[in-house]
Amino acid sequence: MPSNVPLYKYRALLLSQSFFIKDNAAELRLHAHKYDFDMAFFSEVSEFVAAVEGDAGNGLFVIDLDALHNMQADMQDRRKTLMLGELLQRLPPGREYVYLQSSRQGGRYLLQQKLVDSHCLAYAEKPIANDVLVDKLFNLFVQQKRGELVRLLHLGEAGGFDEDCLRQARIELIPHDQAQTLHLRVRELQPDLVLVSDAEFARTDSLARVLKKNIEADPVREIVLLQRQPDAALMQRALANGFDAVLPAGDPGLLCAQLVNRASKIRISKDLIAKDRATGLLNKVGLQKKAQELIRQAAREECPMAFGVIDIDKFKTINDSWGHYFGDIVIKRLAVCLASHLGERDLLSRFGGEEFVIVFWDCTLERGWHRLNAMRQAFGLLPFEVRSGDVRRFSFSGGMAAYPACQTENALFLRADAMLYEAKQGGRDRICPMPSA
Repeated sequence: MPSNVPLYKYRALLLSQSFFIKDNAAELRLHAHKYDFDMAFFSEVSEFVAAVEGDAGNGLFVIDLDALHNMQADMQDRRKTLMLGELLQRLPPGREYVYLQSSRQGGRYLLQQKLVDSHCLAYAEKPIANDVLVDKLFNLFVQQKRGELVRLLHLGEAGGFDEDCLRQARIELIPHDQAQTLHLRVRELQPDLVLVSDAEFARTDSLARVLKKNIEADPVREIVLLQRQPDAALMQRALANGFDAVLPAGDPGLLCAQLVNRASKIRISKDLIAKDRATGLLNKVGLQKKAQELIRQAAREECPMAFGVIDIDKFKTINDSWGHYFGDIVIKRLAVCLASHLGERDLLSRFGGEEFVIVFWDCTLERGWHRLNAMRQAFGLLPFEVRSGDVRRFSFSGGMAAYPACQTENALFLRADAMLYEAKQGGRDRICPMPSA
């Protein structure tokens, strides 16, 4: 399928024995492609090492331990008795690896210790079903994407934080000094973490309950008590009152390390809840939350937004003609095409099936039409080889709406969806409403 746009941004490299590759490669690739990453297979250490060294930084590196001793083609037979530690030293430094081991190996603690000390990202026991392995690898891809900003709202006295450490970990610290208005600030900012000092909790013990009982409360958000002095009774009371954790607040470095760990878990949870696994884009749940946040920002900053809904033309025909697997590829390549046209504060969601939603920040309806139309033209140029020598091109139709003409995320969607219907009725492969001449 020739194209200048890569279909898969991520790739897993698997070092294993030739019989395993022969029996499993096709099925593993099939499952991996459904999660929008590719797999490459190696039966020689030297080739695997070269591929790892040449990886651009988006890869996962998987090693079957049972295969290591049998794949040293560049070594004399008598040297194939190397200890595991020596074999692992042949792997490129500065990378982390996923190790596959037998249940017998998994029962040896010293072996586990050797693995985790050898640049181990994770290890798993065999036999493991192909679809389960791919699902676990996908979760590791998600865990490694740690760049999204985590917003941390702190109620209590300022100070006690290593702000440089937090900033480097992409954690934004926002102070707040009024317990009675904390719930309003949370509703406005939608923070990922809320920190409450023990002094504020002692004065108002209902803080966590007020935040959590709100029907719109984010299930991923954590509410944490910062404790200046050890007090077991206070800890128990805080946990009984809805706090998710209690952290010591004395050492800024230790506190930062703990907050970084919690932020990483929050990012993983948010990705798994709010992202579409096939494309990595926001799903319907993720879009709703992000769009509502963006509308609140637009209201504060008096900023316009354009909201687009698009749908691949004649997608049922694509599936019926060349299969659902090929339809998935069309969806993934459209996702890549759309993402390449986004600004830093724009949103892109796979809303469901072949339908996508795009939100353009600081953008009028007319300018949004031109941007979405440029995406339509770019997608229409992508060649898809449906069979050997048979190249087709596809299209999408779109509808547009604008904020502040439409005030809510739901109103924006309904208006844009109505315009999408108009575009379909008008002949497809177009964006409605057309800008005035």
